[in-house]
Amino acid sequence: MSKALIIVDVQNDFCPGGSLGTERGDEVAREINELLQSEHDYDVIVATQDWHIDPGTHFSEQPDFVDTWPAHCVADSEGARMHPDVDVSKIREYFRKGEYTAAYSGFEGHAASDGSTLLAQWLNDAAVTEVHVVGIATDHCVLATSKDALKEGYAVSVIADLCSPVDKNRGESALIELEEAGANIIR
Repeated sequence: MSKALIIVDVQNDFCPGGSLGTERGDEVAREINELLQSEHDYDVIVATQDWHIDPGTHFSEQPDFVDTWPAHCVADSEGARMHPDVDVSKIREYFRKGEYTAAYSGFEGHAASDGSTLLAQWLNDAAVTEVHVVGIATDHCVLATSKDALKEGYAVSVIADLCSPVDKNRGESALIELEEAGANIIR
């Protein structure tokens, strides 16, 4: 049995100044980095990234901010890079999602190292049974990744203070939804 930390989408475009910046993005990046530098009991640390090449109708010049969004996290762009305050040397693998369609869950992503291994397969190969989830945005990709982790049978904890929502009320609702689904919410 091993435990993984999943860092969800702590990318420049989701932090202040980015095309879809969340209010607490910079703060969350710094606090996640503090966790990475501390004595922690994670056997593996992975990260997810929005990585859009041609995501179709996911991008819109008149976004509704529900199903359509302004351009963000374009593959290989500065906006798609991990926030500079996160020590990426601690991350063992990246899972990129949304290349050609909308994707919110890290479990839709493929390992950057081979382009084919899915997150669940990678975690299973690493004998992971428990995951802690942190990142951006609480009410979208953290929610979707955590729900899929529960569906995959992992024990799931979400570290609420290390997550940044798009909308505070929807972020709190997402945490309640996850708790009701069986996730442990660490506050």
